[in-house]
Parts: sequence; C-alpha cells; structure tokens
Amino acid sequence: MKKDEKFIFRELKRKFTEAVSRNQAEGILFSGGLDTALVAAYSTNCRAISVGLESYGEDRYYAEKVAKFLKLEHYHKTVKTEEAIAAIPEVIKILRSFDPAIPNDVTACLGLKCAKDMGIKSMKTGDGSDEIFLGYNFMLEKKDLRKYLDRMYRTMRFSSNKIGENLGINIKQPFLDKEFMDFSQGIDVDFKIRRENGKTWGKWILRKAFEGVLPQEILWQSKRPLEVGSGMTKLRNIIESRVTDEEFEKGKRDFSIRFLNKEQFYYYRIYREVVGEIPAPEKGQKICECCGAGMALNNFHCKTCGDVLEWKKVK
Repeated sequence: MKKDEKFIFRELKRKFTEAVSRNQAEGILFSGGLDTALVAAYSTNCRAISVGLESYGEDRYYAEKVAKFLKLEHYHKTVKTEEAIAAIPEVIKILRSFDPAIPNDVTACLGLKCAKDMGIKSMKTGDGSDEIFLGYNFMLEKKDLRKYLDRMYRTMRFSSNKIGENLGINIKQPFLDKEFMDFSQGIDVDFKIRRENGKTWGKWILRKAFEGVLPQEILWQSKRPLEVGSGMTKLRNIIESRVTDEEFEKGKRDFSIRFLNKEQFYYYRIYREVVGEIPAPEKGQKICECCGAGMALNNFHCKTCGDVLEWKKVK
C-alpha cells in the first residue's frame, strides 16, 4: 500500500466506520482500552459493560473516562475473588482447554454473563486489533513481522466466540470484519509499529489516524492485557497457593504433560473433571509437544493446553 499517510489515515477511518456499521450489537464488552474505545466511538445505542476483580486493575478508570467522553450507558460489574474462581470450571468446560490464559477468559465470560442477565443478545468486542495492528509488546521484538502476521491471520481464534455461543449471545467483531481485515493486511508494518516521542508503539496507525476522535490519554495509553486491566491476574497467585508442592510433583509424575506451573496443573485437574481426556491427534494433525493433543498443521498455538512454543519458532 502506498505510503501516503493522509490517504491511509482517511481510508482506515472510512473502512473502520463501515466495519462497525456492519457489525452492530446491543452492547460492547468494554475495557476502556484503545480498541474497545474506538469501537464504542462509532457505535450507536450500545451499552458498555466492563468487569473488574474487586478493586484491582485499571480498566474501570479508563472505561468510566471513555464512557463519560462518549456519553455511553456504562455498567461496571465488580467481581469478588471467589466468584471469579468459581467461574473457572465453566470456562474450562466451554473452551475445552487448560490454557494459562484462563484469567483472561474468565473476564470475558463474566462480562458476557452480565450482558445476558441484562437481556442483551448481541455484543461487540475489540478482538483482533492487537493481532492485526501489532499491539502486544512481545511483537515489537519479532524480526520477520510480515511472515508472522501472514501466519497469524490464518490461525487466530478468540474465546469470546465460544463463550458467546454457549450463552446464546451473538458476538460481533468489527476488527475481524473481512473487508476491514483485507484492507488492514495491506498496510505496511512500519505504519503499525513506529516510534513516537521517544517510545516504540504498537498500533501506531490506530493512535495517529483517530486523533481528534478520542482524548490523547486514551489514544496513547499502554497496552493492558484483559486479565491485567480487569485485575484478574491477581487470581494466579491465589490459584498457585491451592496446589501443594507434593501435589504438583505427583501430577508431573502421573501425567505425561509438560506443565508450565502449578496454576496450569490446577486448571488441568478441573479439565479432567469437566471435559475428560485430552483429545488424541486425528489424521492430518500434528501433535502438541506439551500435552499430546492434536493440532492443525498450520497452527502454532495449542488450543488444549495453550502451548505457544510453536509461536516462538516464528522469528
């Protein structure tokens, strides 16, 4: 795509506005981060729902700030620690996974359940923005980003789809709208990662193209993974404390799985109760090195255990 900044900015805004329009919903799973703030900015009659673990996490601050700026109807659900932990078996059963990303998925699940309780039948998310526009910090260190992006476009999946389907909520994802994705794929990597004011930023083009649409504090906020912004990352230490050293050592002997830590072992014990055995590879699949589950040949992320070793091989 030609490197005319004004043209690309103008086209990006037009394409995104159209993508949001094609993916209308009654509510939005809202963190107040850049992605959901942009979706909300171009939505109409959309109720914003955010989730936070007790008093932890920054999302509530940003969500309330953006909601006030955009004059959104905003509802924040404060979750107690035991309520969040009680949701883990349901999440594992729905996703059929003991991926260490479970705290992130618990946030999405509780937000979507809140929407269901409010009678909302369709929800937008900001899924896909970080993947398409290189928003994660670890991506800043990748060497062959074009190759990395090409593989990721074909394999990325999001837990909100499965959770929404299970709850009877239709999930809309404007960033994953086909026409918008086709356009976004053609944007040069140096528009997605660039230095600004002495710092290297992912999603640079989103921050620059939408200046004037949102306050600078929102546009240039640092990346907060959902579990961090919601405070759900606090669950990790609590969960690890519920597995003794003896239980963990026995588990490593009893199961032919390369557990990352006690937390993942905790999730696996629940997985065995609510799902059962790890699915064996089918014809045409490769074997996950960490848990033995089957994986599609073009995948580099195991959906069963969350192994990302294959991702790391793509430099």
